[in-house]
Amino acid sequence: MSPKPRGFPEAEFRQRLQAAQERMGVVGLDALFLSTEPEVRYFTGFLTRFWESPTRPWFLLLPQSGDPIAVIPSIGAHLMAQSWITDIRTWRAPDYDDDGVTLLVDTIAECLPAKARIGVPSGLESHLRMPLASWDALRGAIGARRMVSDHAILRDLRAVKSDYEIAKIREACTIADRSFARIGEIAQTGVPLADVFRQFQILCLEEGADWVGYLAGGAGPGGYGDVITPAVARPLCPGDVLMLDTGVVHDGYYCDFDRNFAIGTVDRAVDDAYARLLEASDQAFTCARPGVTASELFQRMDVIVTGGAGGSDAGRLGHGLGMQLTEWPSLIPADETVLKAGMVLTLEPGIEINPGQTLVHEENIVITATGAEYLSTPAPRNLPRLA
Repeated sequence: MSPKPRGFPEAEFRQRLQAAQERMGVVGLDALFLSTEPEVRYFTGFLTRFWESPTRPWFLLLPQSGDPIAVIPSIGAHLMAQSWITDIRTWRAPDYDDDGVTLLVDTIAECLPAKARIGVPSGLESHLRMPLASWDALRGAIGARRMVSDHAILRDLRAVKSDYEIAKIREACTIADRSFARIGEIAQTGVPLADVFRQFQILCLEEGADWVGYLAGGAGPGGYGDVITPAVARPLCPGDVLMLDTGVVHDGYYCDFDRNFAIGTVDRAVDDAYARLLEASDQAFTCARPGVTASELFQRMDVIVTGGAGGSDAGRLGHGLGMQLTEWPSLIPADETVLKAGMVLTLEPGIEINPGQTLVHEENIVITATGAEYLSTPAPRNLPRLA
């Protein structure tokens, strides 16, 4: 296999910056203040697992004109300097007395007008990655400048992927596809579910994943109780349904889809439920195109899996996908987000066979100018059997 290109050309980041700055001008913002890993990476390409450590805060300031300014711990200076960012300001962190706040305040005072409005992502699925005490100190030290909502600029920009981003998600899906194709090597009667989880992650790495950012699932007679419980030591038994839901990462982008497998013979009700899940996913896929809303995709699936009852306690039947395992929007009745070409979504219908016995099916798709395209290879039409 030839290696896939890593990172993005500088033109990709400049296009993102220009789009953000145009929107800032429309809503009257002088800058954007960003502090989370996907926000910083979206505009810089700064990719590192070091964000797993909660000790150090990281900041990026996007002025309404001009290039971004990174205000970061000095430990990240070397890596950030390999990006297209040239204005990199650092402090020695952690600093228990002043962990970057003064440097950030000085940068804001230097670059922004005295009454600047600084946008901060503030809606659903956003968060602030800095100590609350530092946030209070920052707001108290910037004078008449105000921290306000970013008017969903980041959410809307990130929801529509570029061709470069879609290619990375597609490759993550391909890696997971190859891993699922090898499931018979690791899963059969008598193998503990915990061992299946461990070995499947190894398969994903062997097939080219940078890391396995997410792996969940379940196994049980005729179905499983939920899709988030960590793996247990219980061995797989005849009549079980095994499900693995994986988010492998390729160059900072996730896939997120699952596959179901029968261990030997299962009840007819399981096969029927599996067929309904695929029918629900098919209906949503056929419906998915620019101009359709997220809620319409939900309704297409819900009428098949619940008869139109409005969903289950799982809450949604899919979501956005990209630099994070789950992104905006959510496929729920209340989400009227209008689909656009370039959006990457999961279709994730679930169905209850009996109390405590559920099946969930998930695919990854991208919205195109004329409809939708699968990024994950669609699941087999009949529930696969393992020995």
